[in-house]
Amino acid sequence: MKRADAVVMAAATATATTAAAAAPDCFHCGLPAPQPTRWTAAIDDVIQPMCCPGCQAVAISIVANGLSAYYHTRDGFSSTASLIPAELTLYDAPAMAHAFGTEADCCDAVFSIEGLRCAACVWLIESRLARLPGMQRVSLNVATERLHLRWQRDACQPSSILHALREIGYPAYPYDPVRHDAQLERARKTLFRQLFIAALSMMQVMMYALPAYIATVGAIDTGMANLMRWAGLCLTLPAVLYAAQPFFRGAWQSLKNRALGMDVPVALGIAAAFGASLVATWRGSGVVYFDSVTMFIFLLLCSRYLELTARRKAASALNALHHALPASALRLLGAGVTAATELVAADQLREHDLILVRPGEAIAADGVLMSGTGAIDASLLTGESTLQAIAIGNTVPGGAINVSQPIVVRVTRAAVDSTLSVLVKLVEQAGSGKPQLALWADRVAAWFVAALLVFAVLVFVIWQVVDPSRAWPIAIAILVVSCPCALSLATPTALAAATDRLVRQGVLIVRPHVLETLQRATHVVFDKTGTLTLGRPSLQHLHVMGQISRQRCLHRAALLEGASSHPLALGILQAASAVDLSRYCDETVDDLRQHVGQGWSGSFGGRSYRLGSAAFVAALTGSAPVDTGPADVSAVFLANEEGMLARFDLADSVRAEAADVVRHMQSLGKKVVLLSGDRQAVAQRVAAQLGIDTAQGDTLPEQKLAYVQRLQREGAVVAMVGDGINDAAVLRAADVSFAMGSGTALAQIHADCVLLAGRFSSSSPLSALSEVTDCAAAAMRVIRQNLVWASVYNLLAIPAAALGLLNPWMSALGMSVSSAVVVLNALRMRRSGTSTVATKTAHDQTFVTAAR
Repeated sequence: MKRADAVVMAAATATATTAAAAAPDCFHCGLPAPQPTRWTAAIDDVIQPMCCPGCQAVAISIVANGLSAYYHTRDGFSSTASLIPAELTLYDAPAMAHAFGTEADCCDAVFSIEGLRCAACVWLIESRLARLPGMQRVSLNVATERLHLRWQRDACQPSSILHALREIGYPAYPYDPVRHDAQLERARKTLFRQLFIAALSMMQVMMYALPAYIATVGAIDTGMANLMRWAGLCLTLPAVLYAAQPFFRGAWQSLKNRALGMDVPVALGIAAAFGASLVATWRGSGVVYFDSVTMFIFLLLCSRYLELTARRKAASALNALHHALPASALRLLGAGVTAATELVAADQLREHDLILVRPGEAIAADGVLMSGTGAIDASLLTGESTLQAIAIGNTVPGGAINVSQPIVVRVTRAAVDSTLSVLVKLVEQAGSGKPQLALWADRVAAWFVAALLVFAVLVFVIWQVVDPSRAWPIAIAILVVSCPCALSLATPTALAAATDRLVRQGVLIVRPHVLETLQRATHVVFDKTGTLTLGRPSLQHLHVMGQISRQRCLHRAALLEGASSHPLALGILQAASAVDLSRYCDETVDDLRQHVGQGWSGSFGGRSYRLGSAAFVAALTGSAPVDTGPADVSAVFLANEEGMLARFDLADSVRAEAADVVRHMQSLGKKVVLLSGDRQAVAQRVAAQLGIDTAQGDTLPEQKLAYVQRLQREGAVVAMVGDGINDAAVLRAADVSFAMGSGTALAQIHADCVLLAGRFSSSSPLSALSEVTDCAAAAMRVIRQNLVWASVYNLLAIPAAALGLLNPWMSALGMSVSSAVVVLNALRMRRSGTSTVATKTAHDQTFVTAAR
C-alpha cells in the first residue's frame, strides 16, 4: 500500500514538473507568463498569453495596425522584441506615479500633444487610444492641445499610451507647463521660418510671373519664357520642399492612418499645381502655376500662424494657473522671520509647517498669517486686480503673491490640496469634454473632406469633357478653396477664448456644456444662505427697551460677547466696530462667564447683566420679554436685574448685488426660484426683498432635489446656484450648476462652474454669475456666427471654384480669409466686458459712499 502511494506521488510530481516546464511563455517577448495569466491577445484569431499589460497593449496595437506578420517573420525573442522604445518605458517607473493620479485602481493624466491640426486629428487620436485595454475615458482639446485620459492601472501602462500616439504620428508627453510652453514656442519659431521662406519665394516668383501677365502676345520670345519658367521652378522649390512641410506631413499621417484630415486636400492641391507646372516647364509649353503655388502656401501658413497665436492667447489664463504653482518653499526650522530655513519641494509641505514668504514670491500652500502684515496679490485666484490687505490671523491662499514685507505662514493644508492646486485640477477637468456644438462640428468636418475629394474628382471629369485646358486648374481651386478648418475651429476657439475671459474674472468653468446650457436655461434656482445672502448674521435692528442709550447697550453687549465665536456674537461685534463708542472706553466687564447654549453673563459697576436667549435673561429679570421680535430674525436680549434693556434683531444679510442679479436673470426671460432650508418666513422675507415670486423654505436637501427634478420633468432647463457644500445632490441633478467658491470645501464641489470672486477678495461672486450669463450669450452668438460663416463660405466658394470663377491663388486667399475671420471673431470673446449688474452695483456702492 505504501509502495502504491509512493508510485502515485512520484507520478504526480513528474506530471507537475512536466506541466511547469510546459507553462507558456509570453508570446510577445518570450518571458515567463504568470499562471494563470490575466493578459492575453488574439493574434491571427488565436488567444496567446502575455506576461504584462505592456506586452498585451503592444500586441493588440500590432494586430490592430495590420502588422501581425511581424510574429511570423521574427527570428526569435530578444530584449528588442518589444516595439516600445526604452525611453518610453521610463514613464512606467514608480517615480512617475504622481504624474498619473493617486487612485489605487485608475490613473488620471493630462498629456501634451504635438502636431494637432483639425477634427480628423482629434478623431484619430481618440479612436486609437480608446482601443487600448483598460482605457476608460479619452478626450482631446484641440484649442489647448491637451489630452485627458483615464485608464485602469493594472491593464495599461503610460508607455503603451505614448507609443500608441507615436505610431500614428503624434509625439506626446505628460503635461508640464514649462515644457508645453517651450514646445509651443519651438512650433511658433519653426512655423515663422517656413512662413518667411514662403513669403520670400512668393515675392521672387512674382517678379518672373508678372512680365508674362502684362506682356502682349509675342512680346516674350520662347527662350526668355522658358528661362522665366525654370527660374520660377527653382524659386518655388524651397516653398514646396520646406515651407509646405506641415501640409504634406499632416496629409501623409492622415492617409497612413486611413483618415481624411483637412491637410489632405491642401497637400493634393499644392502637389497637383506644382506637378502640372513641373511638367509644363520640362516640356517647354503649357501653363505654369508657380506664382499660385507659392502664394497659397504663404497664405495658408499665415492662417496657420494666426491659429497658433490664437490658441496661445485663448489658453493664456489657464496656463497662468499652472505657472503660479510654486515648485519650492522656505520651511522655517524655528519661529520668527529670522529663524533658519531650509529649501524644500512644495509637495513636501505638511499641515502646521511654518514657511517664510519673501516679497515677490508665491505662497506655496494655503495657510494662516503668523507674522508680518502687508498685502497679497490674489488676482489669479479671484480675478480682482486690487491688492488685498492681510493681518495676523488672516487666511492666505496658496498661489497668491506676497507684495509687501517678508511674512511667516502656518500651513493649514498640504500643497497638493491647496486652493491653487485644486483649481488647477478643475482647470484640467474643464478641458476634458466637448459641448454638443463642438461634437457636431467635428463630425461634419470629418465627412466634409471625403465629400470634397469626391466632388473635386467629379468636377475634373466634367471639365475634361467640356474644356480640358481648364480641368486641372479648376480641380486645384476646389481642393484649395474649401475650408473645413473653419468648421473645426469655430467652436473650440470661441469656447477657449470665453473660458480665458471668465478665468481672468474669477470664474472657473469645470464642465464643457456650461455656456451652451446656461443660454437655454428657463429656470434659475437659488439657494439662500451663502448664495443670495452673505451667510453670516448681521444686526438688522437694535430695539431699546430700558433707560440706557443705544450706544451704551451696543457697547456692553460687545464687551459681553467679546470672547465668543458664535455667529450671532460676531454680528453684534461687527455692528459695534462700525460705530464710534470711544466715549465708553472706560467701562469694563467683570465676572464674565459663558453659559453654553444660552448666552453670557457679567457685571458692570457691580450690577449683573445677561446677554442671550429670552429664557436665559428672564431667569435674571423674573419675567419673560413681552416682544420677542419678528419671526424672521434671531433675537438676542440684554438685561440686568432691573429688567429688559435691549433686543438685538439679527438676520443673514442679503448681498448688495443680489437684487440686481435677480432682475438681470428675469430680464433675460428666466424664472427665478428661491429654495432654502431656513424657515418659510425667512425665505419669504428675502424673496420679497429681491423681487422673487416663488420661494420655498423648510426644504431639506432631498426636497430641493425633488423640486428640481419635477421642474425638469415638466420640460424646464434648470440652472442651480448654491454654496457647493450641502447641495451636492441638487447641483449634480441640475442641467447646469454654479457653486460659490467660498469656504474650505472647494475640492468637494459638484457644480459645473465655480464662482471664485469674493473668495479672498471684496468682489462679488453673484456679479460674476451675471458675467457668466452675458458671456454665455456672447459665446453662443460668436459660435453660431462662425458656423454660419464657415457654412455659407463653403457653399458659395466651392461652387464658384467648380464653375471656374476662381483662380488657384484666389482660392488660397479665400481659404485663408475664412480661417482668419473665424479665429479673429472668436478672439473677441477675450475682451473682458463688465456686466451691467457689476457696473450698476459699483455705481450704487459709490453713491452710498458719497451719501455717507
